[in-house]
Amino acid sequence: MTFDLFLQYLSGALSLGSLYALIAIGYTMVYGILRLINFAHGDVFMLGGYIAFYGVTLFFMPWWVGFIVAFGLTGIFGIGLERVAYRPLRQSPKISIMISAIGASFLMENLATVIFGGRPKGFPVPDLFNRVVHIGAVSVVNVSLIIPVLTAVLLGVLLVIVHRTKTGMAMRAVSTDLAAARLMAIDVNNIVSFTFGTGSVLAAIGGVMWSLKYPQLNPTMGMIPGLKCFIAAVIGGIGNISGAVLGGLLLGFIEIMIIAFLPTLTGYRDAFAFVLLIIVLLVKPSGLLGKNQIEKV
Repeated sequence: MTFDLFLQYLSGALSLGSLYALIAIGYTMVYGILRLINFAHGDVFMLGGYIAFYGVTLFFMPWWVGFIVAFGLTGIFGIGLERVAYRPLRQSPKISIMISAIGASFLMENLATVIFGGRPKGFPVPDLFNRVVHIGAVSVVNVSLIIPVLTAVLLGVLLVIVHRTKTGMAMRAVSTDLAAARLMAIDVNNIVSFTFGTGSVLAAIGGVMWSLKYPQLNPTMGMIPGLKCFIAAVIGGIGNISGAVLGGLLLGFIEIMIIAFLPTLTGYRDAFAFVLLIIVLLVKPSGLLGKNQIEKV
């Protein structure tokens, strides 16, 4: 393999890994606050792509307006999902909330099939994202350059919110001890809603960017990316935002490099994500940047 070809694959790995990281942050935020795996997160990702699609094609919005509307509506949907599917079960055993999350995921996929149709739809890609940039001998589509930059900016904004604002301080307090946070006059419900809303907006951004990179929509499009981003969050240390980004980048790099160096195993690229998960859990169960915690009964 030539160095130029390696750089070509590396650009693809950085783009894919950044997408995984963007979606994995939503998983890790919700888990950090409620110790809950939001299995419907991949379907929220799918919903963001569909809302952007219909905003541009059905309501003839400029693409940037359609995208912003999709982010906002998906964030509101995430808040509503938490209120309906998770909040009533907050005092119930964790298995009940997990079952509710799985049920919400299947419900969203089937409703999407009924409402949007099961036939795949081509996502309209604006020229800005479709242009090819030549960097030396490496050719990169614009969207592959935009995704890592966007992920880095959103990660920076999120870290500022978490570590430099009162809302972020309240989030960290709820994450540490929910009952004690209530005693400190923190409105836990508002903090949880904010967390779900923020995670859903990030999922919508990931869904739109995914649709721009792989321009085809279908009701189950969030299933495999959702699982992989959950794996990325666990690999990095679920509950740790920086760990989710690291896990996403690592997963994207491994997937693309397997295709580059072992092209005969291309059909097994999804399986390698699960193999990597098993290895990390065996070696460091808390994840690469995670901390060992005692589960409260």
